[in-house]
Amino acid sequence: MVAKIGVLKCGNLGTSPVIDLVLDERADRPNVEIRVMGSGTKMNPDDIEFVVPKMLELDRDFVIFISPNPGAPGPARARELLSEADVPAMIVGDAPGLRVKDEIEEQGLGYIIVKADSMIGARREFLDPTEMAAFNADLMKVLALTGAYRVVHNTIDAMIADVEAGKEIELPQLVITRDVAVEAADFKNPYAKAKAMAAYEIASKVADIDVEGCFMVQDPEKYIPIVASAHEMMSTAARLAEEAREIEKSNDTVKRTPHGKEGETLSKEKLLEKPS
Repeated sequence: MVAKIGVLKCGNLGTSPVIDLVLDERADRPNVEIRVMGSGTKMNPDDIEFVVPKMLELDRDFVIFISPNPGAPGPARARELLSEADVPAMIVGDAPGLRVKDEIEEQGLGYIIVKADSMIGARREFLDPTEMAAFNADLMKVLALTGAYRVVHNTIDAMIADVEAGKEIELPQLVITRDVAVEAADFKNPYAKAKAMAAYEIASKVADIDVEGCFMVQDPEKYIPIVASAHEMMSTAARLAEEAREIEKSNDTVKRTPHGKEGETLSKEKLLEKPS
């Protein structure tokens, strides 16, 4: 049985570019059919009113809505529309989503909150397309190498398994903390694990610094260095995450979890062994 999945991307998180890709990394998984719609960088209510109904017109087994700040007006409207629809749905968001997770539960929706998926330093004097891309590259590296992306695809894979089994889909209620992410990465070397923990924590704190620089401080001579410092933190977090993986590579203990020929999740550690 093929699980038909809808993915709605409004605005952008570090998880957004790959949330559909991690479900079918070789583009040959036979048990999933994924349709993606989005509103680009915008996440206003008008954008939501356009894209969400379009997705709901499709025959989907479940829908994933991903955006920054699930409590903002646009994502809040998306939650309303999805809660009223006759299809299971879940929200994927960043740390501000913690403030509305009880509301999400009351609406009958699932959620994954990725704490380290931090806000960018969106000040015009600082953020240009190159800086935006570099920040997201660093953030994606942190989320990938610390295990956060693995938690995301494992969670969605469990929903796919429910569809295949003809069961009612169990919607997640999950906050990806440092420990949840690093456990999924399954580091064997304690120094690698420590570096990954540090990377995730640093990335998680970036949002606090960028909120300060973007919304709380109004003097450009003060807020420009603040947002720049947050991006330096993310760059440092990415380097620590890379160092953690290099340690595991040197010991030939990198955990890999590819999808198999039938869509099942396989596992391996040694580079030259076959996954099973």
